[in-house]
Amino acid sequence: MKKIKIGQLGVCHEHASGKIRTLKLRPDLFDIVGVADDRQSMSAKYDGANLDYYKGLPFMSEEELFAVPGLEAVVVEVPNLDLVATANRCLEQNLPIHMDKPGGISYEAYCHMRKGFEERNLAFQMGYMFRGNPAIQWIQKAVKKDWLGEVFGIQADMDHNYGGARYQQYISNFSGGLMLNLGCHLIDIVVSLLGRPTGVTPFLKSVGEPLTFNKNNCAAVLEYPHTIVMLRSCSKESCGIPGRRFKISGTKGTVDICPIELFGDKEFTMKLHLTEGNEDYSAGEHLVNFGCIRDRYERELESFVQYIQKEATNPYDSAHDCLVEEVVLAASGYTTWSY
Repeated sequence: MKKIKIGQLGVCHEHASGKIRTLKLRPDLFDIVGVADDRQSMSAKYDGANLDYYKGLPFMSEEELFAVPGLEAVVVEVPNLDLVATANRCLEQNLPIHMDKPGGISYEAYCHMRKGFEERNLAFQMGYMFRGNPAIQWIQKAVKKDWLGEVFGIQADMDHNYGGARYQQYISNFSGGLMLNLGCHLIDIVVSLLGRPTGVTPFLKSVGEPLTFNKNNCAAVLEYPHTIVMLRSCSKESCGIPGRRFKISGTKGTVDICPIELFGDKEFTMKLHLTEGNEDYSAGEHLVNFGCIRDRYERELESFVQYIQKEATNPYDSAHDCLVEEVVLAASGYTTWSY
């Protein structure tokens, strides 16, 4: 792959500092032309105070970023409720984008924007980080090949215990709470596996805080003809991120990933149980090893370059992304589900 000229628009999204670290990690793929400063936004934000990650990079306005000669793509990392409007301005510039999650709180606005990129044949990638997760990719393959049989249950969570009071205050700005902010990652996986649910029921609770409108203990049940999906996200889980799990059960096998992601020197593994063997695995217990993964976003951003350079086709088209947004809004209590 050839190196592309790329800029980051925003430093205030929760994933902003991680994305710039990843871009810096791959100088063979990314020529970072600069960072557009969005700290003046009045939207709810959690990141943006620590700019150490951006040392050595020029800061500029959005207009200046768009005017950089030869700019080929933008990573959109503005606050959650600014994402769609910012993406639309990139669309006006005919710039491919990687846009972080979630897709805002208006289905119509998100889908109009998302379809605009597809109509112009511009690369668009949502920042659902598990799309680059090898264990999730394994599950997608297994379901497609019927290795697990008929899937009847999924249990997953995106719990954590970071951020303290400041994070709780931040989440209180969204009526959909943690299901909007973190549960969206899980919904993206489920929709990729099972498609459109027949029912979506949200449970948005508050725990451990005087702010009763702080929905920091959330769950959602997604119903399918033969499958029950239970998703959770709470910011008061004592074991934190290492306890995040994705378990999928079928009539011929079960997969359990915990933690759902792992980076650094430790090998990333998942548990597999099969009642029937297949072309790759025998019946019985397996520990599937994906080796050491050095970075959370590297695989997805590498794919983004492939989409821009037409070396690969994004498997997540506008129909999928719009369906995910529809489910996210229902699971977060913004809309009522209809099938």
